Amino acid sequence: MSYKWVYLFDEVEEAEKHVGGDWDKVRGLLGGKGANLADMTRAGVPVPPGFTVTTEACNAYLAEGEKFPAGMWEQQLEALKAVEKKTGKKFGDPSNPLLVSCRSGAKFSMPGMMDTVLNIGLTDEVVEGMAKLTGDERFVYDSYRRLVQMFGSVVMGIADEPFEEVLTEARQKAGVKSDSDLKADDWKEVTQEFKKIFKENTGRDFPQDPLEQMRLATEAVFKSWNGKRAIDYRNAAKIAHDLGTGVNIVTMVFGNMGNDSATGVAMTRNGSTGEKHIEGDYLTNAQGEDVVAGIRLTKSLDELKTEMPQSYAEFAAICERLEKHYREMQDVEFTIERGKLWMLQTRDGKRTAQAAVKIAVDMVEEGLISKEQAVLRVSPDQVDFFLHPQFSAEAKKAAVAEGSKLAVGLNVSPGAAVGVVAFDADLAEKWAKEDGKEVIMVRPETKPDDVHGMLAAKGILTSRGGRTSHAALVARQFGKPAVVGVAALEIDLAKRQMNVDGRVIKEGDWVSIDGTTGDVFAGKIETKVPDINDPYLIKLLSWADEARRLQVWANADYPVDAERARRFGAQGIGLCRTEHMFFEQERLPHVQKLILAKDDATQAEALAALLPYQREDFAGLFRAMTGLPVIIRLIDPPLHEFLPAHDVLLREVTELKITGKDAQALAEKEKMLAAVESMHEANPMLGLRGVRLGIHLAELTKMQVRAIFEAACQVKKEGLDPHPEVMIPLTSHVNELKVQQTALEAVAKQVMAEQGVTVDYKFGTMIEIPRAALTAGQMAEFAQFFSFGTNDLTQTTFGISRDDAEKGFLIEYLEKKILPENPFASIDEDGVGQLMDMAVKNGRKTRPDLEVGICGEHGGDPKSVFFCHKINLNYVSCSPFRVPIARLAAGQVALKEKGVSAK
Repeated sequence: MSYKWVYLFDEVEEAEKHVGGDWDKVRGLLGGKGANLADMTRAGVPVPPGFTVTTEACNAYLAEGEKFPAGMWEQQLEALKAVEKKTGKKFGDPSNPLLVSCRSGAKFSMPGMMDTVLNIGLTDEVVEGMAKLTGDERFVYDSYRRLVQMFGSVVMGIADEPFEEVLTEARQKAGVKSDSDLKADDWKEVTQEFKKIFKENTGRDFPQDPLEQMRLATEAVFKSWNGKRAIDYRNAAKIAHDLGTGVNIVTMVFGNMGNDSATGVAMTRNGSTGEKHIEGDYLTNAQGEDVVAGIRLTKSLDELKTEMPQSYAEFAAICERLEKHYREMQDVEFTIERGKLWMLQTRDGKRTAQAAVKIAVDMVEEGLISKEQAVLRVSPDQVDFFLHPQFSAEAKKAAVAEGSKLAVGLNVSPGAAVGVVAFDADLAEKWAKEDGKEVIMVRPETKPDDVHGMLAAKGILTSRGGRTSHAALVARQFGKPAVVGVAALEIDLAKRQMNVDGRVIKEGDWVSIDGTTGDVFAGKIETKVPDINDPYLIKLLSWADEARRLQVWANADYPVDAERARRFGAQGIGLCRTEHMFFEQERLPHVQKLILAKDDATQAEALAALLPYQREDFAGLFRAMTGLPVIIRLIDPPLHEFLPAHDVLLREVTELKITGKDAQALAEKEKMLAAVESMHEANPMLGLRGVRLGIHLAELTKMQVRAIFEAACQVKKEGLDPHPEVMIPLTSHVNELKVQQTALEAVAKQVMAEQGVTVDYKFGTMIEIPRAALTAGQMAEFAQFFSFGTNDLTQTTFGISRDDAEKGFLIEYLEKKILPENPFASIDEDGVGQLMDMAVKNGRKTRPDLEVGICGEHGGDPKSVFFCHKINLNYVSCSPFRVPIARLAAGQVALKEKGVSAK
């Protein structure tokens, strides 16, 4: 017996046997549509008889140079005979004709991406026989013209426009507005014109052999698997390109046979809100494509209750059966032919984030699925949607149609933002705080001293930078929508304007940015704010918490961020960046005084001025996170970042020298310039920073530790429960850690002795240099915890600068598949991941109770969360707005490890 390429809908058990009884593999073999049609047939749902040509046949056809595999066509003809027997009709017989549709159906739903042909089997001779048989010439010729048009466009590649022009002329000639108002003679004339178009474009007559129609249609569906729109869709949906599509040959049933016939599509629940109510559209006296093509004004499915109450009742009962059977919201297609209901398709329905969460929770409470399955049914991306304003699809589509789209950049922080353009941080803050304006801060790139403007702005837009640039990191930290690296933006700060392909946007003009997609628009687009307090989301995340082993902490520099993180479910602070506090306007002069100090007394004055600020910063964090750990990273960046830029200072000094004005200002600027030049490093990110700076400028980190422990003692005296953890950054050798930690721990003990208070504390280090990971066993002799700084660890492992790479060669590497994915978006498991795994294992050999987590932006990436679970980290830490996402991802990986399935 030859290999089986074709299965009748009632041969589903044989298909299951072929793949070993695994329903997921049945879907892979028959495609989602074919598998579900077969499954509905088995369940007794009214499905028109038919058969499926397998995805294996499709792949074989494509692999063999677009030739049917041996035996496939013969099996298709045998299956057709079986359908003829079931229906009592004969393919191509004018006196009792069988008509079929040819539809695609891949394993995963790809709505509208591949091809369908209806009414196959109609020929000139069959049309005449059907007209006599039905007594309805209008219906028959309406069906015939549809076949000629669909066959011409789908199978032969003829453009739609010539056909549409004929239809427009026919309506005008008949004096009607809708196709449904055209008469039999009109359709006869249209059909003849369509045949002419077919011959003019193909050089041949419309095929009069029904078997040739079916053969060519089958080939067209196979070929459509590799069509551009299908490939683009699979790329976007991350669907594999080697699955192939099934071909479903289904007996035609007709919704265009009069006012007792109809066709429609429906969702068994509301796809926007998740409400348990059948929602859909239908048309009376129409065929399926009329509903989805937008040619005619559809009717709400609620109207079918009164128009055809018996059919609606049967339909509603079937919808409920399908939901219970698949335990999932269904997207269905149906046709009513002269009062008889037929189901043409069922598949899992697409839905919004809010609907996905509500449906998952509701189905648990209805007893259809378990809590664990509900957690697996909602994607982390859908949780992300709850946390950021969004543009509606309709509003964006209208903006594109109006020509308002300006450019596309990197979508680094999701959500929608609308505001007036401000080209500097001070103005952004002034307009937002003093004038109450909504602002989009636009910069070539942002720096730490732009933070106040970024906080005040609704969104951030830059022409340079990558996914882990300053703008991207801060935007995610504070939940600000951001689009960065928009190369098309030519920003002229002197003229206070930007140019995009000749279009000038001036400061104060309105723009809209979509941080979810990277789109940038001129003008205002209306936004919608999803509700983070959604009770269904809260319940779903609580179920994820029950399942997960991995804790979720947050990166937070200020008490307000810590409070938000705790509300969102954070179990600690995994990273407080102390340098951000130094950039605040009232503190920066003291920091600069410290840097420029020439003697110990001046240095001590500056540190004494900074100490109260730092102490209050930390006290606020400890209050917000009472009872939970707070990891505070000591100063990390090189000192030059706290001074004005060299080129700016040089220009100012030159101007002051030329004008001869303000000698005092000139002296101060020259002193600052000399300091900046003295600190110049060829590669400052690998220079005097982190632990090296702490050892070099020891009094600075001692001041920070004093501030941490004075704050902790103060908060403990208030009756709260602080848990400080001091993190020493950028260590590469155990001796660095030994020197720095020994000196700093002495300060901590001294403060506690002074205050007469003891607090639980830890000292640890940030693992962001490969050598630190390789020598983790030695590091753990001193460090009580490790925190992987995965952004820098990725840079130092790959030997690349993230910002330069992301706007340069990394894009090319991803396009050419040299790298499978961006290592700054998801942890590189083979390289960076191996270093992490090794560090965890070796560190715990030395110190079995070693606490280990990550605090880079990877902590909010679901794929990276999965990896962190696998290597047995204690926690991941991410921006507050990504805490719910990480909670869900951590719950999902724990459930998958136990073998729980979403189905």
